[in-house]
Amino acid sequence: MRAIKTFLLLLFASFFVNAQDDLLSEIDTDATDVGYAIAAFKGLKIVNFESTKLVAKKELTFVVAHRFGSLERGLDNFFGLDEAVTRLNFVYGLTDGINISVSRSSFQKIYNFAIKYRLLRQESNGFPFTVVGFNEVNINTGLDKDNLPLLEFNNRLGYNTQLLISRKVDKNLSLEIAPTFFHDNYVAIDAQDNSQFALGLGGRYKLGPRWSLNMDYGLHLNRADNSPFTNPLSIGIDLETGGHVFQMHFTNAQPMNTNGFLGQGSGDWTDGNFYFGFNLSRNF
Repeated sequence: MRAIKTFLLLLFASFFVNAQDDLLSEIDTDATDVGYAIAAFKGLKIVNFESTKLVAKKELTFVVAHRFGSLERGLDNFFGLDEAVTRLNFVYGLTDGINISVSRSSFQKIYNFAIKYRLLRQESNGFPFTVVGFNEVNINTGLDKDNLPLLEFNNRLGYNTQLLISRKVDKNLSLEIAPTFFHDNYVAIDAQDNSQFALGLGGRYKLGPRWSLNMDYGLHLNRADNSPFTNPLSIGIDLETGGHVFQMHFTNAQPMNTNGFLGQGSGDWTDGNFYFGFNLSRNF
């Protein structure tokens, strides 16, 4: 909880400090135009969590995401190479403020449909945050009717809703908070509520013209006491190279869909049970 309080303090304190600077700067300028903060994040995801970045109007982005198996087993699974999970995601900009996407992940053979939409933008001399909504529908085609004889199509469905709130603090630092609700019609843990809540925290620190350090963490708020799953903590590096962004990271959650990494992440950093992965985005 101390880390969350520190994060929130940084997020909101930056608003008041910058607001004071804005008032002082207006003494020496007659400019009245509203400018928007840009490039708070370069990738569509921070690491696991969606960022407030959107694809531009009529632009198509193809994202290949890959997570190797746990590094804990070493050569036994060739440092995770033998147990890799892949997700292919197509994101299209209907407008500059509305994106739709479709993806397929090899983790539980999940098909995913999503919409991402900007509600508010951070202004240079006005509103202090960018606010984006994100909604997903998942279809888990990996559930086996032989093991679950009463399985119906409805049991395969999962949903989530997120509010992504970010602030570009200065030219190097961006922070985000993501209140999240997600629901799975089928959960493997009997004591686990189907409806679950989480709070995502993330940030990006620019290291150079093309490099940045990214981190995010998901705090699950109503996990069952007997659940074997853990909160996802991820750290990575973004590299921007022309028409694409290459993200390399380590995380303790192998699933890449929101319901998966928040509700079914099983790694433990303290035991060396975490995963190497990457996201590669290409714009068309």
